Amino acid sequence: MEKKALRSVFRITAWYALFGGLWIAVSDRILETLVSDPHRITVLQTYKGWAFVAASALLIAFLVGRELRERERVERRLLREQERTRMSYDATLEGWARALELRDGVTERHTERVAEMTVSIARAMGVREEDIVHFRRGALLHDIGKIGIPDSILRKEGPLTDDEREIMKRHPVLAFDMLRPIAYLRPALDIPYCHHEQWNGNGYPRGLKGEHIPLAARIFALADIWDAILSTDRTYRGPLSRSQACEHIRGLAGTHLDPKVVDTFLSMEDRYCIAGSIGRENGVRA
Repeated sequence: MEKKALRSVFRITAWYALFGGLWIAVSDRILETLVSDPHRITVLQTYKGWAFVAASALLIAFLVGRELRERERVERRLLREQERTRMSYDATLEGWARALELRDGVTERHTERVAEMTVSIARAMGVREEDIVHFRRGALLHDIGKIGIPDSILRKEGPLTDDEREIMKRHPVLAFDMLRPIAYLRPALDIPYCHHEQWNGNGYPRGLKGEHIPLAARIFALADIWDAILSTDRTYRGPLSRSQACEHIRGLAGTHLDPKVVDTFLSMEDRYCIAGSIGRENGVRA
């Protein structure tokens, strides 16, 4: 039993014992002083016993209620502190994500957008809110492993060589090695570690296939591709309409992307697949 619970039991027991001792000592002295008839004393002793039961019940109810209120007050304070700590942690993660964007040169707010989209799709698929928290954190940290990639590769303007591409493909493993020792972030590892896996098994780093890929990573993969379609400069063919972008996503179902995730995304047509043009911004290197 917790120490706090033991202390509560001890306090209630001590108060009850003190009350009982005082009741017996004082009530007997009063009866002896006021009543001399033995028969009347017997009757009054019976009433006194029932009065003691009622008074004891009220005392215990009061003491237990006070302990419960105190425990609720402490729990509310702990919850507030935990919420402040969680918000501080999440703000730190967002700061890391912004720092990575600055180093990587990716489109402004890319990480924030893909995190929001990952959360939206996850909710549409019925993922529990307590799990969605980890989905969002994983999305914010999806490229954290790129900290270990040299700038000469990460910021290279031209195409990567085969050797450079192999080094770039190490970033999910670097993310796993970085985050796994941190208990707070361990539940968020699925996206940083597995977001480059593909439904058909042709992804990396482990070549996972189908539902062996964690759901968080399958959802994020779609969000990441969608944001790349919106943000990457494709001057050779001009802006892409959203309907064309949705067709591109549909074409990746069963190869790169989980068909169920694609179906869920396309069902959110009002939000993502409305008519219009997609702007062009900075390039993104995955």
